[in-house]
Amino acid sequence: MKVRILLAWSVASAIAIASDGRAATVQAQQPAPAQQPAPAPQHPAPAPQPPAPTTAPAVPPVTAARPAPPPAIPTGVAVPANYTIGPDDILSIVFWRDKDMSADVVVRPDGRITLPLISDVQAGGLTPELLRDSIREQATKFVEDPTVTVVVKQINSRRVYVTGMVGKPGAYPISNPTTVLQLLSMAGGVNEFANAKKIMVMRNENGQQKAYKFNYKDVVKGQNLKQNILLQPGDTVVVP
Repeated sequence: MKVRILLAWSVASAIAIASDGRAATVQAQQPAPAQQPAPAPQHPAPAPQPPAPTTAPAVPPVTAARPAPPPAIPTGVAVPANYTIGPDDILSIVFWRDKDMSADVVVRPDGRITLPLISDVQAGGLTPELLRDSIREQATKFVEDPTVTVVVKQINSRRVYVTGMVGKPGAYPISNPTTVLQLLSMAGGVNEFANAKKIMVMRNENGQQKAYKFNYKDVVKGQNLKQNILLQPGDTVVVP
């Protein structure tokens, strides 16, 4: 009886084990459940934007350089019709387009002036026009087709002198026609104790001294007016 019970139990155990093995095999052969795809995002990522085009900085238009303006011509004094340059006169020599050659110069006692590059130039005894032509001719050695202007800034060579019994004796430059009476007025007039009837004008003509009489009292009365002559550079008026 016990043998039968044991045998039955062994058979039942074997069947149970076999059933468990088949179940395990079936479970092993079943495919793994497929993975569910990730849900699509509710807001899709924005597409990449192309880079913004770069623009070169604006370049101002190139304009042609303007030519340099001509130099300003200095203001000069009015010169008499028969004026010639003399010692101590102040001149302005202006070169257009060549300002380094321009200069203000004083005429030396020997009548010459000194200019850049050109060096010494004879000016005394020449009119401004003749001096301009001389400078232009010499400047052609250094510049092409020079344009030269000669300006008389101050006339010091045309001096006359008054001495004796006047208010302010001395030297007086004359840039305009000047008479004896005008010079006496510039010198402060004739003194009270002067011998106004015997005034003399001393002049050097062709290397010889000449004397011209001037009666002050007659002239101021409007008489013998031809005595009131025009003075020339270098004249000396003597009031005794």
